[in-house]
Amino acid sequence: MKGSDLFVKCLENEGVQYVFGLPGEEMEDILFSLEKSSIKFIPTRHEQGAAFMADMWGRLSGRAGVCLSTLGPGATNLVTGVADANLDKSPLVAISAQAGIQKLHKESHQHLDLVDLFHPITKWNGTIPSPRVIPEVVRKAFKIAESEKPGATHIEFSEDIAGMQVEGEPILSKRVRRPDPDDSALEEAVALLRKARYPMIIAGNGAVRKMASEELTELVKKHNIPVAHTFMGQGAVLDCEAQSLFSIGFGFHDIVMDAVDHADLIIAVGYDIAEYAPDAWNPKKDKKIIHIDFTPAEVYTHYQPNVEIVADIPATLKALNEKLDSKGVSFDSRWYLPIRERIVEDRASYALKEGQPFTVPGVLNILQTIMHNDDLLISDVGSHKIWIARNFSACCPNGCIISNGLASMGIALPGAVAAALHSPGRRIVAAMGDGGFLMNSQELETAKRLNLGFTVIIFNDNDYGLISWKQQMSRGTSTGTKITNPDFKAYTESFGIKGYRPGNARELTEQLKQSLDLKELSVFEIPIDVSVNQELIRKLDAPRKAEAHANH
Repeated sequence: MKGSDLFVKCLENEGVQYVFGLPGEEMEDILFSLEKSSIKFIPTRHEQGAAFMADMWGRLSGRAGVCLSTLGPGATNLVTGVADANLDKSPLVAISAQAGIQKLHKESHQHLDLVDLFHPITKWNGTIPSPRVIPEVVRKAFKIAESEKPGATHIEFSEDIAGMQVEGEPILSKRVRRPDPDDSALEEAVALLRKARYPMIIAGNGAVRKMASEELTELVKKHNIPVAHTFMGQGAVLDCEAQSLFSIGFGFHDIVMDAVDHADLIIAVGYDIAEYAPDAWNPKKDKKIIHIDFTPAEVYTHYQPNVEIVADIPATLKALNEKLDSKGVSFDSRWYLPIRERIVEDRASYALKEGQPFTVPGVLNILQTIMHNDDLLISDVGSHKIWIARNFSACCPNGCIISNGLASMGIALPGAVAAALHSPGRRIVAAMGDGGFLMNSQELETAKRLNLGFTVIIFNDNDYGLISWKQQMSRGTSTGTKITNPDFKAYTESFGIKGYRPGNARELTEQLKQSLDLKELSVFEIPIDVSVNQELIRKLDAPRKAEAHANH
């Protein structure tokens, strides 16, 4: 068989269902080998879109998503999506074609050193020097990508290696058991908890990724420990639970930070420093910390755990819960419940009244009433991301997905394509700003061609709104952020896709409900009033200014 045939057999062995990418002449053998296989190749409109699709597939499935490009510009176009998967801890395997090995020692058409290019944005990457090692290289790429903490790997595949004759078989794919927690470390953690009066949990990406939700929920409910979620940890404990303090990770002192400030012990569960630096919640470096994760804690001045439990997260939470049960340890909920009530009341205050202009939090309130508990909201990056993290309740693990490691604009639309392929019966909303939409709007054609159904919401402020917001906070004005846009409804309809531009909250509610119920591919353009952004900052600052004035 050809090297490309063996390569594709190895992908089948890894359980790959889809490969996302763009065709190229140097990958001709791979494409024809894929055509003969059980794997479906999905041609996308840009390699970045392909990488984001693989990224989202990995995030939802826990198995590596796969993206494919040709050499040169095809490979460089993969970079942002691959880097996003790596920092978001999403398993991904990127494959790039390469010129024949006889050309690699000299300058040649479209030749770049792709192994060097991908080195800083992957957990591992390498070339295939001989067709005989194809099974080893593929197995290694998938094993490393899927091992904790997961991330991206990359394989360079030269066109002549793909065309060579070879004999071989895939290497058996086996799941690796993760270690149980150390009993001494558990005892130290229990001793710290027995001395604490106001313990609190910060649940990160790892708590959702390995589905520790059941064990974490049991721990917080039995022992009355509040939990705040990072943006990518949303849904680890459902927001409907009384112990949930919703999200943490904003660039301002939001209501949830009152709980963090009051807490005398932080249990960090699957917490990822790349997502939310500890300087923000431990500025004085005085918090006692219990670190629960698959890997040791990062060396960080503001994050020096008193105890590190490096083991399987669900197994650790189960064992910790049992030890606290046996020692009768529990805590009073009265200290954090008023904070939760303030957050709930604040979120409700953004309900749109008749005649009011659309705002992001107002639209989210409408969306919350329409979406089912097991629906999926995918957020792009922009000012709307802050509001989604702050004001949208995750009602199941992976019910609200936000990129917050690399935090890449343009991820939501291609991400929705992958989500619709992964979960065809699920109702999916992809929310984005006007800036993020036009970065990968071409993937609407991919979704239409595949006959996928999901709803796109474009929050349109004719601005790179998040940067404007931050500039306004620091300078009182903004610069370099204003943009103009096409007629999004007409643009959408040019693809043969339904476009909506609702005029009021009632219209939006009715049209969104119809779109979600029918699972139709549709795009909503919603012009938004952004004054709510600065109003939020003023509202949150007012109590602290009043307290400072009183103390003065």
